[in-house]
Amino acid sequence: MLGAVKAHATGGQKSVFECYLSEVERTGLLREVGDILDLEEDRFFLIRLDPRSRVRTLGRAVPVADPDFFYVG
Repeated sequence: MLGAVKAHATGGQKSVFECYLSEVERTGLLREVGDILDLEEDRFFLIRLDPRSRVRTLGRAVPVADPDFFYVG
């Protein structure tokens, strides 16, 4: 499951990932995670954040090193 989410993520810290998804990408990610999720062991939360909110960090922030493009497929 981790690989499925990491393919869509920008940055991330341990098991929390920030993803910018279109509606089609969101639907595909939910389908992919649903196929591999172990309902007895795993938990998966997809939370839509308010885009008007400020980002607040604790500690030292590490700049995200995003590639020029993402390949999913």
